[in-house]
Amino acid sequence: MPQTRHRTVGVNVGKIQVGGGAPVVVQSMPNTDTADIASTARQCLELAQAGSELVRITVNVPEAAAAVPEIKKRLLDAGCDVPIIGDFHYNGHVLLTKYPDCASALDKYRINPGNVGHGQRRDEQFATICKVARDHGKPVRIGVNGGSLNQELVMLKMQENTDKDYGKTSEEILNECMVLSALQSTELAIECGLRKNQIIISCKVSRPGDLIAIYRDLAEKTDQPLHLGLTEAGMGAKGLVWSAASMGILLEEGIGDTIRVSLTPRPGGDRRDEVYAACELLQSLGLRTFAPSVTACPGCGRTTSSTFQELAESIQVYIRDKMPEWKQYHEGVEELKLAVMGCIVNGPGESKASNIGISLPGTGEAPRCPVYIDGQKFTTLEGTYDELSAAFQALVNDYVATKYPKRETPLPAMATSTSATPTSGAAGARSRLRVIA
Repeated sequence: MPQTRHRTVGVNVGKIQVGGGAPVVVQSMPNTDTADIASTARQCLELAQAGSELVRITVNVPEAAAAVPEIKKRLLDAGCDVPIIGDFHYNGHVLLTKYPDCASALDKYRINPGNVGHGQRRDEQFATICKVARDHGKPVRIGVNGGSLNQELVMLKMQENTDKDYGKTSEEILNECMVLSALQSTELAIECGLRKNQIIISCKVSRPGDLIAIYRDLAEKTDQPLHLGLTEAGMGAKGLVWSAASMGILLEEGIGDTIRVSLTPRPGGDRRDEVYAACELLQSLGLRTFAPSVTACPGCGRTTSSTFQELAESIQVYIRDKMPEWKQYHEGVEELKLAVMGCIVNGPGESKASNIGISLPGTGEAPRCPVYIDGQKFTTLEGTYDELSAAFQALVNDYVATKYPKRETPLPAMATSTSATPTSGAAGARSRLRVIA
């Protein structure tokens, strides 16, 4: 956990504060067509339930702008008051002006200064968006992207580097332009009537080394809240590793007030994966606690059975499904620690170090699974995978119910669009399981 946080101004985005000493905020973005109101509202709700505290939606065409108020209404009707951010490129000045209900419904506007126009028109159109934000009392994110950087500024700095023989590399010049664009745009936004506590900054690139260098520079030159993220992290392991390697370093240095892990989903993949990744990143650094953690061994020649892997995966999914309900009724349940281990080498030790831990038998070991609760052996289970899974889920449910105080006033319930794993099945299966004291 970082010793000190970079001090920034606090900016309120709906009900959420970004910067000003507030916890680092997780955000995400649906990949639906915003004009498809039902699909977009559903995915926004799913992202919020997964842990996204801000949700940004594309507002690119008139149909999308017209859909925003109804999307916001459907979320509120579902009990979800997650702040909604409008992502504008090229024509934001037009859409926000022609669709005032959209401007009013959104909780923040994202402006990319690299693509709001050219020359004098760029400043005029940028100013138009800022004035709409000022008049509606909305914050903005000035979001500079490496792939859409102001080319006039780049050419100017390239020529200056040549004329004055500074000897800078093209990468250094581009990084310098990113920071300069963000700072100059912030000054223009303030000139247009926005206050410092209405402006968040980002300078997103696709390479970890550049991201680290840019944000270290930004942190020295501004006290505006900073949004972290690689603009195109990539798919799977590559996207996860590159995001964690870059943002983890910056967060450990105290830099960053809100983050997005921009993963490319597989076709038909789950958009919530990027939310889970962002939550795990913050939790791994000790900055936030979102959900119970599951320790699981990687497996080796001692663990030729796949049962421990299946059990670790199923309990992780189960926790995610149950968290909306648990958080509503049980204070502190995010601190729960679980362990699913595959053999006798580290199994009992890791299990004892968790609130609830199970040690499955490795190759050649007796087919019994000791379970430890708060460091003490509680019981031993054996049976099929389905029986083990149901029994372990039941033990977790019982622990949550008895160890975490029930809130006197439950948090507001959020309607769900996905079904959770039923607890009744776990309880029923437990009665069929052979339990050895």
